[in-house]
Amino acid sequence: MARCLVIMLLFLISPLISTVGLPVEPPAELLQLGDAAGRGRLSVDASDVREASGDFGGLARAEPAAVFQPRGAGDVAALVRAAYGSARGFRVSARGHGHSISGQAQAPGGVVVDMSHGPGAAARALPAYSPALGGHYVDVWGGDLWVDVLNWTLSHGGLAPRSWTDYLYLSVGGTLSNAGISGQAFHHGPQISNVYELDVVTGKGEVVTCSEAENPDLFFGALGGLGQFGIITRARIALERAPQRVRWIRALYSNFAEFTADQERLISLGAGGGRRFDYVEGFVVAAEGLINNWRSSFFSPQNPVKLSSLKHRSGVLYCLEVTKNYDDGDAASVDQDVDALLGELNFLPGTVFTTDLPYVDFLDRVHKAELKLRAKGMWEVPHPWLNLFVPASRIADFDRGVFRGILGGRTAGAGGPILIYPMIKHKWDPRSSVVTPDEEVFYLVAFLRSAVPGAPESLEALSRQNQWILDFCAEAGIGAKQYLPNHKAPREWAEHFGAARWERFARLKAEFDPRGILATGQGIFPPPGSPALVSDS
Repeated sequence: MARCLVIMLLFLISPLISTVGLPVEPPAELLQLGDAAGRGRLSVDASDVREASGDFGGLARAEPAAVFQPRGAGDVAALVRAAYGSARGFRVSARGHGHSISGQAQAPGGVVVDMSHGPGAAARALPAYSPALGGHYVDVWGGDLWVDVLNWTLSHGGLAPRSWTDYLYLSVGGTLSNAGISGQAFHHGPQISNVYELDVVTGKGEVVTCSEAENPDLFFGALGGLGQFGIITRARIALERAPQRVRWIRALYSNFAEFTADQERLISLGAGGGRRFDYVEGFVVAAEGLINNWRSSFFSPQNPVKLSSLKHRSGVLYCLEVTKNYDDGDAASVDQDVDALLGELNFLPGTVFTTDLPYVDFLDRVHKAELKLRAKGMWEVPHPWLNLFVPASRIADFDRGVFRGILGGRTAGAGGPILIYPMIKHKWDPRSSVVTPDEEVFYLVAFLRSAVPGAPESLEALSRQNQWILDFCAEAGIGAKQYLPNHKAPREWAEHFGAARWERFARLKAEFDPRGILATGQGIFPPPGSPALVSDS
């Protein structure tokens, strides 16, 4: 059946596509799909299929029948139109660079659209200024890596996107389909709050330009929409002038209440335009651990700092992580701002650690750690990550129940970094599809685990611990919401969204992907062919 599907696709989407030495010429009536569709390549090559069958999570594998490598939005639209018009409807999933965790970009028996292919750098637009928008922007391909966007805008005007993820080797369309968060989100909001316009290929194969003013239902639905309503092929990203350098600071706490109070105070300074930090994050560490983790190389490998040397053995410590951006000529004023801000905080005396580095090096810090882990064979392992949004009113209960309860203070054996930092709800547009707790301040708590072969933290043990955490949140009424959600049943998805938001989400699905062919790896809606989604519209 898979072979028949591939042959059908070859006839439908391209005048002439070569697959493993087999030229296929479609009927003449289908040549009207045009030259744009012909630029794409549908591959059944074993290596392409194998690559598209897995992802960074390493928790699930599912083979597509084929992998489509588009050269532009027209190619993507031609493929989706073929899927939409086919007799049985086949699954289509966009895959950026394979960093999903639980098989969300997989399309068993269908077609994976490899968005890492595209128009190419030669077709990339230059940054521009819009008086109507009141700022600079750049139009980028949905499969572009954020690191490439950064390097492009820096080299053409010294500009940079305003909001980031901690890791830059993610695709634009991928992060915008989730939210895109980092320590800047308290100030600028997530990446989905810093987009002016999108081109989206809907589940009907239509290329739709959308924004707050034009086709707003699709625009806000696609932002954080988990790929359910269309494939993002172009995004207009807000830019700002990039600073030259970063003052990067870490400080330790043994008192969780003081740690969170200081984090919340620091993010409250973002609205006034005065003295503030530009980035606020934090993480949980064990008293016997290192202040470094795989997310960064804060200290030189030749001069690591062991927490046990600091003589604070409370079992669990909390590390505040902040930065101040500046230019070379502003170093003196940065010293004054940093000293004044730190002077109002309640960290453990003698536990402030500071380093300076170029802005680009700070943004790209995780990739440097990735290269080291790859060299040791410790990167391409299963990653049973769990990301939660926790209401600020319950974060102390979460600490007692999880960090000091389920983990028992043994965060050194957690299998990877545990991030914890607050965000501000009004920086998130409520019209987007992302679900956050119903409080003005909420925390990201991210368990970024790696199941390294031979380590005591096995995949089974870490996955079991994740479930204990979720069970605790449910039983204690914490009100946590999953970020990068991975629910197993329609009932769980309906509970995740809540009644009103679920009704809207389902309505948009029926409007923009009526046959349910897109992003089926998320498991939100029935697969293609289900009577619940079949429509003649």
